[in-house]
Amino acid sequence: MDDFAITPISLTRFNALGGYARQPGSFIVFDELEFFETQNGDVLGIATLDITDEDFGGIVLARDSKLRFRGVDVTEFCKTPEEAREALFAGMAKAAQANADQHHQGDEKGAPVDFFTHLHEEKRLNPAFVQLTTNEGYSPAREIIEPMMRWYEDADGNFVEQFQTTGFDQRIWELYLFATLIEAGFDLSRERNVPDFCCSGMLGELYIEAVTVGPTIKDGEILPPPPINTPEDLEHYVKEYMPIKFGSALFSKLKKQYWKQPHVAGKPFVFAIADFSAPLSMVHSQPALERYLFGYEHTGALDGQGKLVITPVQIETHQWGDKAPIPSGFFRLPEAAHVSAVISSNGGTIAKFNRMGILGKFGSKQVLIIREGLMVDHNPDAIEPKMFRVIVNSAGYEEDWIEGLNVYHNPNARSHCRWRCSRAPLTISATTRDRSQATRRSFTRCRL
Repeated sequence: MDDFAITPISLTRFNALGGYARQPGSFIVFDELEFFETQNGDVLGIATLDITDEDFGGIVLARDSKLRFRGVDVTEFCKTPEEAREALFAGMAKAAQANADQHHQGDEKGAPVDFFTHLHEEKRLNPAFVQLTTNEGYSPAREIIEPMMRWYEDADGNFVEQFQTTGFDQRIWELYLFATLIEAGFDLSRERNVPDFCCSGMLGELYIEAVTVGPTIKDGEILPPPPINTPEDLEHYVKEYMPIKFGSALFSKLKKQYWKQPHVAGKPFVFAIADFSAPLSMVHSQPALERYLFGYEHTGALDGQGKLVITPVQIETHQWGDKAPIPSGFFRLPEAAHVSAVISSNGGTIAKFNRMGILGKFGSKQVLIIREGLMVDHNPDAIEPKMFRVIVNSAGYEEDWIEGLNVYHNPNARSHCRWRCSRAPLTISATTRDRSQATRRSFTRCRL
């Protein structure tokens, strides 16, 4: 087969490979109509429509010395999309036949980083990292993460080590935020390494610090979470245990006073928090975060006419065991006025990367993923959510990075964040799970 043959690809695949080179605001100048890739995978193309002049063109991207796709050619503008596509294909073929070093930009620093080769002895490696790098069932995630990490700047200098050992969950959460912010149209600066994400977009600047909730550790040992085998156990877990876990993580970050940094002062500042306190803990803990942030719980009941009535009740404290209670209402804390919002998602896990990898045609073709969980019932009088189950590999399935992201705006904030999720982030609730398994002859399913 001709290595330079050109095939159309989806927006999801293009974004995974070359979307990180896109500049914020480009959509004001031109529309992206189609996306293409050479058979050898070394050249990408975008068919465009100039919004002002209403003529058609193309952009050719190839790999720089760090293996990142970047623009190398802009084709001539044409009157028809067919003429522009022909010119784009010619430009892509020319780029594919050129020597690789002809596409190097001259501003690259350092060599490409090998993220997945095991750099440490086996006992130090995180089991989840080992699964990602060796299990065929995770090959979609592995192959979509690799081009992303070519663009992710390691501000602390220890990303790869932590990704492979003690900080796998935290680094996956940061990669999820990176993909989501790029998809949302932000440009990320690495001139400063505090906070984690210094963003700029069409609406201005935004600063984000990533936060994760880890397991409870005592005397060097991980303590198991409380059981949630009964409805009573689960209620106590959501109302008391997890608010304290979220509160501890957020309060520790609050004490660092990021808003006093000169480049952050007076700008919207956000905490992005994810729960990794126990396996699958994020499936249950989202309501606990809402409860703690606002210091309210909302009960729903049907009135005599069958209409839903929601009653807010203020919460003062949370207490677990014999420990001293903590105050509820993070947004009520005086210093929290410097926090514009808290964002969270139960989707910033390896399962999300696996699904997005499937959508982008990455990984083994022997992987089948089924997504199931709870979703919003749009009946205004519904008390319970709906169940859903979908095959991610099926025709017509769509998902983007921002889906499942929750934005909790601080009503007491001094600087308000104007970021709004454009894709109805609450459509899918915090109880989604993926099941995937690679097989040689047929598709089978098991829980990830």
